[in-house]
Amino acid sequence: MRPFRFAVYTNNADQADDWSAFARRVEELGYGALYVTDHLSRQLAPPVALAAAAAVTTTLRIGPYVLANDFRHPLIVAREAATLDRLSGGRYELGLGAGWKRHDYRQLGMPYDRAGVRIDRMLEALGLIRRLLSGETVTHEGPHYRLDRARVQPRPIQHPHPPIMLGAGGPRMVRIAAREAQIVSLVPQFSPAGRPMIRHATEAALEKRAAMIRAAAGDRFNQLELNVFVGDAGIVAGGRHLASGAHALLRSAGPPLIGGSPYLLYGTTDALREQMLRRRERTGVSSYGIPARAMEAFAPLVAELSGR
Repeated sequence: MRPFRFAVYTNNADQADDWSAFARRVEELGYGALYVTDHLSRQLAPPVALAAAAAVTTTLRIGPYVLANDFRHPLIVAREAATLDRLSGGRYELGLGAGWKRHDYRQLGMPYDRAGVRIDRMLEALGLIRRLLSGETVTHEGPHYRLDRARVQPRPIQHPHPPIMLGAGGPRMVRIAAREAQIVSLVPQFSPAGRPMIRHATEAALEKRAAMIRAAAGDRFNQLELNVFVGDAGIVAGGRHLASGAHALLRSAGPPLIGGSPYLLYGTTDALREQMLRRRERTGVSSYGIPARAMEAFAPLVAELSGR
């Protein structure tokens, strides 16, 4: 059973004006990693922000949560990953996903292909990225990418490459992540329109995904880190109320989520601790991405459970 690990993620630019102090605070509070999401909204660009965070911290791991594959060529992804791993002293984690947010595609003037096509592209890119980071000179002509004697130098510090995190919600991505990744970051499954589906945000749905991962991973299941992307979180104490985002989601979700969701961590410290322990026992989930707005409130729980 893997020990607990907690990351803080940012998906807006609220910390932009004091980014160095923010990164140092994440490390000081005992979080294991700082992640930056990858959307074309009001947020910092992941590679640049992560390099700046690495420069002012010493133990904090860094990574994108997760890169949208369609927006970058695999050679560029591999080159940036190797550079960030070098600059951070071997603290980089490469998060990758197939892309899901239609608004990003519209801004780029790119077609929003069906999920199967986007996943095919990501899978081809992932193989190339892994080969490049492992030191190969790669010549490749495939359905989506072409490389001619491509190399990445200098190599990353971590061998054979930085840990790869794959964001997964639908069955196919979950199975791919179970076979190919070191970290599986679970999110609710998205609809063909690119929206999270509420019925996939329950504990029961997570347990089904965990069983799917166990079956697909086989002997390597115990080597995987299962991570949950937490949409909203808060500690109940002193009469505090739900954060507005969680409140809105609960109101829209109705009864299925009233009993709790692994993607909405809200409750007392004691209740959340017991939920996480039970969830790990049932599913193997040991890792959580906590939104930056909740990192201070969650710090006592993080201090208690990290590494346990």
